[in-house]
Amino acid sequence: MLKSDKNTTLINLIHQVNQALEQADVYFGHGTDNAWDEAVALVLHALDLSFNEAHENQARVLTSDEIKKVEALLTRRIHEKKPLAYLTQEAYFFGLPFYVDERVIIPRSPIAELIEKHFMPWVNPDKVTSILDMCTGSACIAIACAYAFEYARVDAIDIDPDALEVAKINIAKHKVEQQVNIIQSDLFEQVPPHQYDIIISNPPYVSQDEMDVIPAEYLTEPHHALHAHDEGLALVERILTKAPSYLSDEGILIVEVGNGRERLEARYPHLPFLWLEFEHGGQGVFLLEKSQLTQNVDR
Repeated sequence: MLKSDKNTTLINLIHQVNQALEQADVYFGHGTDNAWDEAVALVLHALDLSFNEAHENQARVLTSDEIKKVEALLTRRIHEKKPLAYLTQEAYFFGLPFYVDERVIIPRSPIAELIEKHFMPWVNPDKVTSILDMCTGSACIAIACAYAFEYARVDAIDIDPDALEVAKINIAKHKVEQQVNIIQSDLFEQVPPHQYDIIISNPPYVSQDEMDVIPAEYLTEPHHALHAHDEGLALVERILTKAPSYLSDEGILIVEVGNGRERLEARYPHLPFLWLEFEHGGQGVFLLEKSQLTQNVDR
């Protein structure tokens, strides 16, 4: 698959991997969105190089063993149709590395951009003392919030005990055990009464029609973490109903629904959804204040 000789350099090999990915029947959408970025990530992981090391060693001639390592990983990426993050067991979110495997979906939510901005202007960061991350999976959102809000309590909720095992790995990895608390719960069912300043959720929201046509890479992720019944809105409706009881007076709810925007607006015509825009791509994330939920959700 890769052409190599005694003069194959690091940058030359990256170009070869890029070309192989462009020609292969693979889909990008789990941390990278193009062949070049994925080629760089694949080669650097296979050779255990940092980005800085790669930049400094672009012209270095590679050994045959190094080239074989890259080719082995590339072969798996193309033939197994697994996202690269599952093969490397690492994904980046909020600029931070997270452990991932097939027990959780791969972090990619645009919500990271909101966390970077401390959810301003909708909250005063200095007054945020408690955050709830619903359907936490790998706990990437919860941990990112712990970094952004150093003095806030963060509860990370998921129904899946296997996902929570991955969450525990990441909580320990980032040394936030004293700040991020795990709760196994079916949405709010096992969550003790509390008033959160921010509730965030990236729940399963993919409809069956969408599941029938998504690329093969997505089908390697846990089905129950992607698919939701009732046109993808089953869990979102439950969150909208219960969230007001768990929000502080000035609290906000942020939920990602992907392509479900029109379906959700049709069901709740009186809810003033604020659909957020992102500088780095992404859509289908709404924000509601507690007062808006309380006044409108039951109408």
